Amino acid sequence: MVFNKQLFRKVTIVGVGLIGGSIGLAIRKHNLAREIVGVSQKSTSLDYALKIKAIDRGFTDLQAAIQHSDLIILATPVLTIINFLVKLAPLIRHSCIITDVGSTKKAIVEAAHKILPNHAFFIGSHPLAGSEKMGVVNAIAELFENSSCIITPTDKTNRLARDKIKHFWAKVGADVKVLTPEEHDKALAFISHLPHLLAYGLIDSIPSEFIPFAAQGLKDTTRIASSSPQMWNDICLSNSEYILKTLDEFVKNIGAFRRAIMTKDEKELIEHLQRAKNKRDNLSKNA
Repeated sequence: MVFNKQLFRKVTIVGVGLIGGSIGLAIRKHNLAREIVGVSQKSTSLDYALKIKAIDRGFTDLQAAIQHSDLIILATPVLTIINFLVKLAPLIRHSCIITDVGSTKKAIVEAAHKILPNHAFFIGSHPLAGSEKMGVVNAIAELFENSSCIITPTDKTNRLARDKIKHFWAKVGADVKVLTPEEHDKALAFISHLPHLLAYGLIDSIPSEFIPFAAQGLKDTTRIASSSPQMWNDICLSNSEYILKTLDEFVKNIGAFRRAIMTKDEKELIEHLQRAKNKRDNLSKNA
């Protein structure tokens, strides 16, 4: 399907932080909308977003912000996204497209299909881009370039909305992949949610008196533990089924290391280390 360069008349971004602010900047850079509106409870975030031209207007009032919008992007923590769906339901204009950037999808998509009226078109999105840094002060227009974005349409998804959102993410620089909400949550539990929890667990396991001796290796390994605790609380609670399975798998693997070290089984230990190294080397090749 062929779209005009300017995909939308008015885009409202709910949550003007790192991701929301970067979306606004990317929309402006690629001229994808006539007007960009931001919603935040923090006037300081709106002021800064206006200053860097991530948005044209800022609101703390949701109803005023979404008036006449043909795209609404929910860029808040997962459980807050679901709460916003409830607030949006009675306010959305006919044929408005709603998407989100949440790190879990099944809970959000199911809630959207249950809560939103039939005249609104929802499709889940998850741009695999970001940083452990937070806030609109760290927003950049190029955040999504050379990244991946997963969209999660279902049999209830409007086809035009699906195609338009797929085109939108491609225009801001992302390689768009399509998964079901369940496939997304299972995959992300392994490739994102588990690593973040391990980073939090690792740094929390180190006695505070040893932290001053930490070198770059520990800093690199635990960098993502500087991410928002509220965001990761929401992710864990909304994707608990798959996250618990990944934790069980990790406990099994770390138990094998412990067993090999305890029994001084050099052969088994090297086999585990080598298998892990091979996977990591392949990860670098696919980057």
